[in-house]
Amino acid sequence: MSIEFWLQLAVVLSCIGVGGRFGGVGIGAAGGLGVCILVLGFGLQPASPPTTVLLIIIAVIACTSVLQGSGGLDYLVRIAEKLLRKRPSAITLLGPLVSSMFVIFCGTSYVAFAVYPVIAEVAAEAGIRPERPMSMSVIASGIAIVASPMSAATAGMIAALSMYDVSLFQILAVSMPAFLIGTLCGSAVVYKRGKELENDPEFQRRVASGEYQNLHGDASANDQQPESSKEAKLGVLLFGIGVATVILFGTIKSLLPSWDVGGKMVTLSTPMLIQMVMMACALFIIIFSKVPSDKFASGSVFRSGLIGVVGVFGISWMTGTFFNAYQPFFETTFEGMVESAPLMFGLILFCFSAVIFSPSATVSALMPLGAAMGIPPGLLVALYPATCGDFIVPGAGQIGCVSFDRTGTTKLGSYVVNHSYLLPGFVVVISSIIAGFFISKLVF
Repeated sequence: MSIEFWLQLAVVLSCIGVGGRFGGVGIGAAGGLGVCILVLGFGLQPASPPTTVLLIIIAVIACTSVLQGSGGLDYLVRIAEKLLRKRPSAITLLGPLVSSMFVIFCGTSYVAFAVYPVIAEVAAEAGIRPERPMSMSVIASGIAIVASPMSAATAGMIAALSMYDVSLFQILAVSMPAFLIGTLCGSAVVYKRGKELENDPEFQRRVASGEYQNLHGDASANDQQPESSKEAKLGVLLFGIGVATVILFGTIKSLLPSWDVGGKMVTLSTPMLIQMVMMACALFIIIFSKVPSDKFASGSVFRSGLIGVVGVFGISWMTGTFFNAYQPFFETTFEGMVESAPLMFGLILFCFSAVIFSPSATVSALMPLGAAMGIPPGLLVALYPATCGDFIVPGAGQIGCVSFDRTGTTKLGSYVVNHSYLLPGFVVVISSIIAGFFISKLVF
């Protein structure tokens, strides 16, 4: 390859490295700088921005933020808390499952933050080392987006695999059971991890110094929380109907309308279906749950969602511009890999996601390349969990959850990467891919 190729590759990698340090808006802005350099500096033709994925993210985030404004997310948190407190001895298994259900339902891992303090508290009160359920809950919630019909990453998968006419049902039929198997494997690995709580020296120190006593005080406060309003419950119901509608029409393609365009029958696409239904669902929640206008976009979900939009926009546009310019070269170079060791593409996905901290951006940037190289759609769906390598270097979620565990058992480690989340992260990703590989044989 020419010197220009290596210079352009250096620009892409440098922007990813610099932007990855800041995450969210930072990585999106770095991607925008990369596009400027590639187009204005080297004269490459700019790729089309990932408009479909961005519009789906906006529609889902709009609906989820309205649900938060109605009190629906708080209502779901109270249900989760009651469930976890009924079975405290099973918190290592129930914690990851409950927190990941939030993500699967809403499509964003941010909503699980409301459950993490409850998991840490219940584990400590039950005498279970909180590191066990906390580390798995954070990992499971981060990877649960691959099993969510509402996530931006799944929307990207639908768009990337459109050339194969892969349905939403086929993706979920592989990713959902594979994720569940991976979560069970991860929970089993951490079930007896570390010293028992009463024998942990850091916990003993905090008990002796009086730092731990506040845990029990918070529990009584939670028991006195007011009941959720009927508007909040109605908001959850309406959101659930919207999700069910997307799954129904996305699965049974015969229900979708079609039109004759230039002598060819064109059916409504699944990404456009998601956009339509989620926006309509948001309006129904606003009207029937009587959501005040000042709460439409004031919640944490809306802010975090827009940050994700910027991140996906910039980094996907930059990588798309670079890959499109050299697509014949990449297809030829990776053709042998696809034929002899297609699973190596999963390693590429994992490493890329570990740098840019975004599964949805990883999907938007690399999955179309995998499809263009001829990797079978079933294998691409099986490799979907490999886009969740953002746990290698602790981010905001992992750092925040260390503070939720007031017993001190959940740690970041002295060498950055030797943290509590590393082991369950690798176990869940690897076991999910293995399970997905065999399940995809039945689905595709």
